[in-house]
Amino acid sequence: MSGKKILFFVLLGFIPVSLAAKFLEWGDLTIFIAAGLAIIPLAAWMGTATEEIAVVAGPNLGGLLNATFGNATELIIALIALKAGYVNVVKASITGSIIGNLLLVMGFSMLLGGIRYKEQTFQSLIARMNAAAMNLAVIAILVPTAVNYTSEGISETTLQNLSLAVAIVLIIVYILTLVFSMKTHSYLYDVGLAETELIESEQESPNLVLWVGVLLACTVCVAFESELLVDSLEVATSQLGLTSLFTGVVVVPIIGNAAEHATAVTVAMKNKMDLSLSVAVGSTMQIALFVAPLLVIIGKFMGQPMDLDFNPFELVAVAASVLIANSISSDGKSNWLEGTLLLATYAVLGFAFYFHPVIEGIG
Repeated sequence: MSGKKILFFVLLGFIPVSLAAKFLEWGDLTIFIAAGLAIIPLAAWMGTATEEIAVVAGPNLGGLLNATFGNATELIIALIALKAGYVNVVKASITGSIIGNLLLVMGFSMLLGGIRYKEQTFQSLIARMNAAAMNLAVIAILVPTAVNYTSEGISETTLQNLSLAVAIVLIIVYILTLVFSMKTHSYLYDVGLAETELIESEQESPNLVLWVGVLLACTVCVAFESELLVDSLEVATSQLGLTSLFTGVVVVPIIGNAAEHATAVTVAMKNKMDLSLSVAVGSTMQIALFVAPLLVIIGKFMGQPMDLDFNPFELVAVAASVLIANSISSDGKSNWLEGTLLLATYAVLGFAFYFHPVIEGIG
C-alpha cells in the first residue's frame, strides 16, 4: 500500500473525531479542524470512485461523468455554505480554487517534475485553448464587478439578473468545451487519454456496484462533514485570527482539492505533464465555467442571492493568476524555475489575502 493511501486511511479516523467533537461539545475550532481533515480522504475516495465508474461507462460517458463530478466536494461545501448565507466565503472559495489550481498545483507539478526531468513537454495547442477559456472566466467576473463599480445606485436584483445571464452563457460554453474535447476534436486529447487508458489497462475491471456504493457513501459523508465545517467556520476562523476572505480563498479550497492536487503532482513526477495539466487546468475550467455559474442559478432558487460581483482584489488575483499561468504554459514546455515562479505568485497573493482586512463578517 502506498504512503498516500496509508495517509488517507489515517485521516478517515477524523470522521468519528469530528462526530465526537460535535456531540461532546469540544469546541468549534476542534470541530472545524477535524471536519476539514476528514473531508480530504473522502474527496479522494469520491474521485477514485468516479474514475472507476468512468472506466466501466466508456470514454464518452466516462469523460462526461468526470467533467460533471470532478469537483463534487467543492460544490457540496459551497452549497452548504451558500445555504447558511456565507456568500462571501463561497465567492472567495471560487477565487481560491482558480488561483490554487493555476498557481499552487501547476507550480508544484512543474517544480517537482522539473527537478526530476530537465524539461517537460505538453500540447501547446490545448494549453492555448485552455488559456482562452480562462480569459473568458476573467471577463465573466470582471463585467458584473465593473458594472457595479461604474454605476450609481444599481440594485442588487439587477446585479443578480446580470450574473444569471452570464452564468447561463458560461454553462453553455462549458458544454461546448466538452463537445470539443470529447467529440469534434477528441484527437487533440489522445495523449492524455492514452496515458489514462494505459493506467486502467494495468488494472482489473472495476466492480461497478462497489464503486457506486463508495461514491454514494462518500457523498453523504462529505455533505455531513461539510455541514460541521460550515457550522463551525465563523467561530473557528475568528479563534485562528483569520478573515473570511483568507479562509475562503486559501483554507477551504485546499481542503476540498487536496486529493486532486496530490494526483496532479504525482503524475508530473512521472513525466506525464499532459495528464498533470489536464487535472489542474480541467479542474480550474470546471470551477470557473460550471460550478460558479451553477451556484448563481441554485442560489436564486435557494433564496440565497449569489452573484458574480466579486471583491475587486479577488478579481485582481484571478486575473494575475490567469495571466502568468497562460504565459508560462503557452509554449508547451515547463521546467522547475517556471514552477517556482507560479508558487512565488501564489505565496505573494496568499500573504496579501492574509493581511487584507476588507471583509469583517462571514456572511
